[in-house]
Amino acid sequence: MKAEPACTTLPSAALGGPVSHALSRVARLHRIAAGKLLKELGLYPGQEFLMMYLWDAGAVRQSELIKAVDLDPSTVTKMLQRLEQAGHVRRRPDPDDRRAVLVEAGDSCALHSDVRRAWTDLEEHTLAGLEPAEREELTRLLAKVEENLCRETGDCPERC
Repeated sequence: MKAEPACTTLPSAALGGPVSHALSRVARLHRIAAGKLLKELGLYPGQEFLMMYLWDAGAVRQSELIKAVDLDPSTVTKMLQRLEQAGHVRRRPDPDDRRAVLVEAGDSCALHSDVRRAWTDLEEHTLAGLEPAEREELTRLLAKVEENLCRETGDCPERC
């Protein structure tokens, strides 16, 4: 059975921004696809970004984590509560400042592997049918788009 072509009819209000409209549709569908894969791991969308940061950074202050993932503090707190209940993170007072809280990944090697596999699967589903050169070009172009948006909004996350 052949897949239906993507809907390309633009709403009249979006006629001046066909690329922006396409990016919005793609971003929405990508988030849905990611959510389905993450749900199989017992995660909600966004929690994997907290875990990715913790796996790479080690123990960090909760305030640093909030800044790094660029989310509302109450949202991060709720995410951490759920991740802590699931045993994926540990929180403890910072020995250098008892008012601060340190957050670190728990014993989560299996989760790390599962998230890595989910992101690999998401990448393959997302880019199916694209040649390696097309994938590289898409990555390059999206980086330019991101840079434009960073300049426009003045709200760019820190990069590695």
